[in-house]
Amino acid sequence: MAARLLDESARLTALFRYRILDTEPEATFDAIARLATQICQVPIAMVNFLVDNYYWSKSSIGLELPVSLEQSFCAHVIQQAGMLIVPDMLADERFRLHPLVAGHPHIRFYAGVPLITPEGLPIGTLCVMDWDVRSLSLEQQESLQTLSQQVVAQLELRRKSVELEEAIANQTQIEKTGETRSKRKLARLLTSITDAFFTLDHNWRFTYLNPQVEKALFRTRSELLGRRIWDVFPETVGSVFEQEYRRSIAQQTPVHFEEFYPPLGSWFEVRAFPYQEGLSVYFRDVTTRKQSEMDLLQRSHLSEFIAAMGVLLAQGGALSEILGRCTETTMQYLDATFVRIWTYNGEAKLLELQAIAGQHSHVEDFYSRIPLSISIIGFIAQLRQPYLTNDVQNDVCIGARDWVQRENLVSFAGYPLIVEDRLVGVMALFCRQPLSEATLNTLGWIANSIAVAIDRIWAREALMSRREALLFRLASQIRESLNLDVILGTTVSEVRSLLQIDRCHFLWCWMNDDRPSLVVTHESCSSNLPSLLGDCPPEETVPLAVSILNLQMIRIDDATKELERDAEVQELLNRGIMAQLLVPLETQSNQLGAIVCSHSRAHTWSDSEVELLHAVVDQVAIAIEQAELYAKTRAAAFAAETQARQLTEALQNLQQTQSQLIQTEKMSSLGQMVAGIAHEINNPVNFITGNLVHANNYTKDLLQLIQLYQQYYPDPAPEVQALIHTIDIEFVADDLPKLLASMRIGADRIRQIVLSLRNFSRLDEAAMKPVNIHEGIDSTLLILHNRFKACGNSTGIRVIKKYGALPPVECYAGQLNQVFMNILSNAIDALESQPEPKTITIQTEFTPDSPTVTRLSESGAEIMLGQPIATQTTLTSSLDIEQNVRGMVTIRIQDNGAGMTPNIQERLFDPFFTTKPVGQGTGLGMSISYQIVVQKHGGNLECRSAPGQGTEFIIQIPSSPRNFL
Repeated sequence: MAARLLDESARLTALFRYRILDTEPEATFDAIARLATQICQVPIAMVNFLVDNYYWSKSSIGLELPVSLEQSFCAHVIQQAGMLIVPDMLADERFRLHPLVAGHPHIRFYAGVPLITPEGLPIGTLCVMDWDVRSLSLEQQESLQTLSQQVVAQLELRRKSVELEEAIANQTQIEKTGETRSKRKLARLLTSITDAFFTLDHNWRFTYLNPQVEKALFRTRSELLGRRIWDVFPETVGSVFEQEYRRSIAQQTPVHFEEFYPPLGSWFEVRAFPYQEGLSVYFRDVTTRKQSEMDLLQRSHLSEFIAAMGVLLAQGGALSEILGRCTETTMQYLDATFVRIWTYNGEAKLLELQAIAGQHSHVEDFYSRIPLSISIIGFIAQLRQPYLTNDVQNDVCIGARDWVQRENLVSFAGYPLIVEDRLVGVMALFCRQPLSEATLNTLGWIANSIAVAIDRIWAREALMSRREALLFRLASQIRESLNLDVILGTTVSEVRSLLQIDRCHFLWCWMNDDRPSLVVTHESCSSNLPSLLGDCPPEETVPLAVSILNLQMIRIDDATKELERDAEVQELLNRGIMAQLLVPLETQSNQLGAIVCSHSRAHTWSDSEVELLHAVVDQVAIAIEQAELYAKTRAAAFAAETQARQLTEALQNLQQTQSQLIQTEKMSSLGQMVAGIAHEINNPVNFITGNLVHANNYTKDLLQLIQLYQQYYPDPAPEVQALIHTIDIEFVADDLPKLLASMRIGADRIRQIVLSLRNFSRLDEAAMKPVNIHEGIDSTLLILHNRFKACGNSTGIRVIKKYGALPPVECYAGQLNQVFMNILSNAIDALESQPEPKTITIQTEFTPDSPTVTRLSESGAEIMLGQPIATQTTLTSSLDIEQNVRGMVTIRIQDNGAGMTPNIQERLFDPFFTTKPVGQGTGLGMSISYQIVVQKHGGNLECRSAPGQGTEFIIQIPSSPRNFL
C-alpha cells in the first residue's frame, strides 16, 4: 500500500511539473488527436490526464463529456501500464454496465495508450473510441503508440518553453537591476537548454545565441553575432519566418509556428517573444516528428489502398472490368500518371493489354501486344523480376526518353504477375513524383494479389468451359425464372442435351386417398419415341411411387441384367427402355416429384452423371419453391394493390363528393338568394312597366287637349297666361314624352338584369334542358360587371366576346354557369396585378359531327363600346344550324395575365389546391368545374398556359347528352 501511494505521489509530481492542468486547448494536441482519428478511422480521440479522483481532458475530438474517475476508462489504462484495447465494450464484463456504454453516448469500442514520462511514470492516456464494434490493425496500434510519444514530447517541449519564458523574464529583471551574477547564471541556463535560442535587436541583428543555434544552423557564433538575420539567411526573406517575426514585434505578441526550411531540408518549431530590447527566439528541429507523422499518414493511406483493392478483387465480373477498376483505383490512390496491366498469352507468347488508366499523350513504346524481351515491359516478363526507379529521365532501360521528358515523369514501377512460378502478366505505372519504399512494398503486394485474381478468373473460365459448365448454366436459368412451366421444360431439355440420352421427363407424385398417383408433366425425347405425357400406367405407378416416397434413387444400367426387379424391369423392356436413372426430389412444402432419364440401349450411369443429376434436382427443388413463393407473393401483392386501389378510389370519391356538396350548397344558397331578389324586384318592375303605357297615353291626351285649347282660345285670362309663362308650357310639352321614354328604358334595363339573375340561378332546371349558352355567359358577366370597372388609375378590364352561332345545348344550365363564374373570377384575379391593357376574350364555336348539316353565312361585326364597367367587343357570326344537329360546343376563355408554370397546371384540378393567400380561396372551384364539365356533361376541360403568355381555358361539351358514363 505504501509503495502504491509513493508511486501515485511521484506520478502526480511529474504531472504537476508540466503545468498542463486547467489550461486552454492548444492546436498541437488537437492536431495529434485528430491524426489519431484518421489513422484509426474512428470518430473520437482524446488526450486525458488523471489527477486524484478525476481526469482532465486537454484535447477532445468528436466527444466532450466530463466523467469522474469511477466512470472513466483512463484509470484502467494507467493501472495496466500498457495499451488497452476493448473491441466490444458490451461483451467485456468490466465495462458492460458502464454508464458511457449502457447509456449515452453508447461507446462500443475503446483503445487507450498511457502517456509515459521519461522517468517511466504514466500521467494520462491517448485514447480513441467508436460507437461501433471494431479492432485495430498492428500498424494502427504501432501508430497510436508513436502518437502517444509525440504527446509526451510536446509536453516536454511545453515545459521547457515555460522554463525558458521564465528565464527570459528573469533575464529582463536582471538587466534592470544590473545583477552580474544572475546574468552569468542565466547565460549558463540558456547554454544548458536543449533548444536553440537567440535574440535579435530592433535592427534584426543577432545579440545572443547559445551553442545549439550553431549546431542547428551550421553557422559559428562569430558568423552570426552583430549581423542582420536577413543578410545571413536571405532565404528567409518573404518567408513565414520573416512574416511571423515582424508580426510579433509589430503586435508585441508571442508567436508559435512550424515551418520547413529548404536550405537545410529541415522542419523547425519556432517560438518568438518580443521584449524591450527586441525579439527572443527559440526553436528546435522537428523533422523526425514531421517525418513520422507523414509516414503514419502514408501508411494509413496505403492501408486504405490495400483494403480498396481487396474489395475490388473479391468482386465478380469479367477480367477486363476487374483489371480496369484496379488500374483506376491505383491511379487514384497513388496519384499515378500512367497505369497499365498486361496478361500473358502462353500460346502466342505475347503480353496483351487488358486495362489502362490515366491521361497522357500517346507513346509507341508500350504497345497493346508486346513480345517477351521487347521494351522494358517485355524484359520484366522475361526476367520475372520487378524494375523500380525514381529517375526515369536518366534511366537508359526505360526508353521513350522524349515522351518521359514531355510528360515530366519521375518514377517507374513494373512488376511481373506470377503465380506458382507461372507468368500471368505485367503491371506497370509511371508517376510525376518519387515512390517511397512503403509505396513500392505495397505495390508488390498488390501485384501478387492481382496475379492471384487473374489466375483465379482463368481457372474459373476454364472450369466453365468444361461440361460441368452446362450444369451451372442450367442452374442459373432455372433459378432466375419464376415460371414453373419454363423451369421444368428447360430442365428436362438441358439434362437430355447434357447427358446425350434418348429421353428425360419430369413427373409429380401425389397422394389421392392414400393411393399414389404419378403424372408426367414435362418431357424431352427423340422424335421417333412416343410421348409419355399424362398419367402413368397403374402397373408402373406402385414401384416408382415407393421409390419416390422413400426418396430412393433408381439406377438401372442394363435392364436385361436386373433380375431382382422382375415386374419393373419387364415394364421397361415392354416400352423399349434398357437403361433408366430416377432421382426423386422433395420441396420444403413436402411436394414430391422426380427427374427420370432413360436410354433405349444399355448405358452405364457414371458417378459424375449421378452427381450432376442430383445437383440438378436440388436446383429444381429450389426453383419450384421460388416459383411457389413468387406465386403466393404475387397473389398477396395483387390483393394488397386491389385493396389499396379501392381505398384510394373511395377516399378520392369521398373527398370529391364532400367538396362538391360544399360548393353545391354554396351555389344553391346563392341561387336561392338571387332568385328571391329577382322575384322581389320583378313585381314592382312589372307594375311600373305596365302603368308607363297608360301614363304615356294620358300624357298624349292632355298635351293634345292643351294644344286645342291654345288653338281655339288664344287669349286666355291673365292668371292663365301668367301660369303658362311660369311653368314654360312649351318646354313641359316637349320634355314630358322624353321623360316617360327614359323611365321605360330604365324599367326595361331592370327587367333585363332580373332576367340575367334568373338565367344564372336556374333553380327550376334540375334536369338537362336546351339552353342558350350565350345567355348564361352574359348573365355571369352581368353579375361580375362590378369587378370589370375602372378603379383609380386602372382603365378596367376589356371583355372581347367572339360568339359563334350555337344550337340550343342540353345541359345543367346552373352548374355550367357555375363553371363560367369560377373561370372568369380566376381570370379577373389574375389580371388585378397586371399592367395595362387587361383583356378577357370569350370565344364560342360549334363543331358538328357531320360537317354537311350546317351552312355558314357571313355577317358584320357588332361592336359595343362605352360601357362604364369595361370595354366590351362582341363579334358574332351567323350560322344556319338545324335544330337537332349533334356536335361539340367549344367555349374558350382567355386572359392576358401572368400565366402559370407547368407544376401549377399539373395540380390545377386537384381538390383543395389553390395559389391564393389563406382566406381568399378554398381550392374547390376548379376541381368542381372539372367534375361538372367532364363527369356531368361528358365533355373536356383543358388549361393552356405558359409564364408570361396568359392563360386559356377550353370547355368542350356535346350539344346533346351522350352515353359517356
